[in-house]
Amino acid sequence: MTEIYPPIEPYAAGMLDVGDGNAVHWTASGNPDGKPALVVHGGPGSGSSPGARRLLDPARYRIVQFDQRGCGRSTPHAADPATDMRHNTTRHLIADMEQLRDHLGIDRWLLHGGSWGSTLILAYAQQHPERVSEIVIAAVTMTRRSEIDWLYRGVGRFFPEQWERFLAAAPGTPRDGDIVGAYARLSEDPDARVREKATADWCAWEDAVLSGETGGASNPYSDRPSAARQAFVRICARYFAHGAWLDEGALLRDAGRLTGIPGVLVHGRLDMGGPLITAWELHRAWPGSELIVVENVGHLGSPTTRDHVLRALDRFAALP
Repeated sequence: MTEIYPPIEPYAAGMLDVGDGNAVHWTASGNPDGKPALVVHGGPGSGSSPGARRLLDPARYRIVQFDQRGCGRSTPHAADPATDMRHNTTRHLIADMEQLRDHLGIDRWLLHGGSWGSTLILAYAQQHPERVSEIVIAAVTMTRRSEIDWLYRGVGRFFPEQWERFLAAAPGTPRDGDIVGAYARLSEDPDARVREKATADWCAWEDAVLSGETGGASNPYSDRPSAARQAFVRICARYFAHGAWLDEGALLRDAGRLTGIPGVLVHGRLDMGGPLITAWELHRAWPGSELIVVENVGHLGSPTTRDHVLRALDRFAALP
């Protein structure tokens, strides 16, 4: 197995005023004169992680990370019920990425991320293809309503007990109703106890979907600090209740806009939260893309997943 790169500290960081009362926190690590690469975190609402930059060679990459609106160290934070969420949409995040690129004086950058991060990467790249040099994605999503329905309803056939609890925690929601929308409303409830319960119930469901990968040894969502959990659920439920403000199937429909951008897609065959069909359909619609299917692996990936991502990033580091 390939070793990841050693931990490094940023050589620069800041808060970028992106308007609407929002400030986005960003960091830059590695080689200031290296190839620019933007690491796009998942969630939505999970925040960036120092460990994510260890997949990129710090000697060859100028590694940029940012916390999307409302999470991580960006302000205001979505855990604060007073935070106005009207200006937190996919369109705003794409504009933030462009403003950050311009602020840092970057002409083109490689984009790397996974899960929700892949949706945001694709949406940005299709809007600004001239600003993207390459793309490396692990755990592909396009946040179509059909994918959202699978994650919060369809996959429940594998976890019927947990899904019944998830549904019951959203009173009045019929079995075939808008369960994500119900949680979005609960996460905005003026009663802190209602918001806290909705956060706990949402995270318990997310953990259940990943339980086959973790073996119950950890709870990737419930184990997060309280404020991080609250921001994650509030942002996640809001985005998914609106289909990420994307026309259904738009990212697949417009995949041709990525023509000429080298791309590597790495996806686990046993990903319960995001079935392989999404990565397969994107690969077929994106000319020149490469799809690597990792056997016996789910959404969280594995050392083998990591190896494929590392190799792709190392290969692209050598390109102009």
